[in-house]
Amino acid sequence: MKEIRGKIKSVQNTRKITKAMEMVAASKMRRAQERMRSARPYADKVRAIASHMSAANPEYRHPFMLKNDGAKTAGLILVTTDKGLCGGMNTNVLRASLGKIKELDQSGIKIEASAIGSKGLGFLNRLKAKVVSQVTQLGDTPHLEKLIGAIKVQLDLYSEGKINAVYLAYTRFVNTMKQEAVIEQLLPLSVDDLHQKDEEGVTPKTSWDYIYEPDAQTVVDELLVRYVEALVYQAVAENMASEQSARMVAMKAASDNAKTVINELQLVYNKSRQAAITKELSEIVGGAAAV
Repeated sequence: MKEIRGKIKSVQNTRKITKAMEMVAASKMRRAQERMRSARPYADKVRAIASHMSAANPEYRHPFMLKNDGAKTAGLILVTTDKGLCGGMNTNVLRASLGKIKELDQSGIKIEASAIGSKGLGFLNRLKAKVVSQVTQLGDTPHLEKLIGAIKVQLDLYSEGKINAVYLAYTRFVNTMKQEAVIEQLLPLSVDDLHQKDEEGVTPKTSWDYIYEPDAQTVVDELLVRYVEALVYQAVAENMASEQSARMVAMKAASDNAKTVINELQLVYNKSRQAAITKELSEIVGGAAAV
C-alpha cells in the first residue's frame, strides 16, 4: 500500500505540471495566432506588388526567377521548435523532410540545409547533413533580424548558382486541433507563385506601370528579397502558432491520462486496504475462537 501511495503522489505531481503547461500554452497560443494572422496581409501585399512589377518589367529577370539547372545541390530551410512536449508536430515535419532529402538524393542532388529551431538542427546533425546556417532560441516572438542571417546564406547560394532550388519545410497552422507538415519550393520563384488569383482561381490580366526611384532593377531586387524573407517569417509564425496549439492539446491529453491512472491506482489501493482490514479481522476472530 505504501508503494501504491507513492505512485499516486508521483502521478499527481506530474498532472500538476502538465496542467500548468496546458494553461501556459493556451495563453501563448492566442498571441501566436494573432501574430500569425497579422503577418498575412503584409505577405499578401508584398506578393501583389512583386507580381505587378514582374509583369511591368518583362525585360529584366531577377536571379530568383531564373533556374539554375547546372547545380547538383539544393537548399533546405527546416523550421522546427526549440522545445519538445508538443505531440507529433516535429516528428511529422522531420519525416516529411527526410522523405524529400531521400527523393533528392536518388536524383543525385545533395542538400545544404539551414536549421531554424533546435529540434531540426539536432535532426540534421544526426543525418550528417551539411548545415550552412542555423538559428535557435527564437523565444516566443520571432524577429526578422534574427532570421535574416540564416535566410541570406541560402539566397546568396542561389544567386551565385551554387544550388538549383531552395525548399522550405515547416508546420502550417490549420486550426487548434490540426496542424500539417508542409514542404514548399521557395526558389526559383515562378510567375504563378507571384500572381494572385481571384475567387474563381483566374489570374487577373491587369497591366501596371510604375515610376521607379532610383531604377527598376534596384527596386525589383530589393522587393523580391523582402518577399522571400516575408515568406520565411510567415512560415516561422505559422510554426509557432502550431507549436503552442499542439502543446496545449498534448498537455491536455497527458493531464486526462494522469487522472485516469490516478483513479486506477486509487481503486487498487482501496482493494489492498480492504484486503488488509479483512485479514486483520479474520486473525482477530480466529484468535478469539482459539481462546
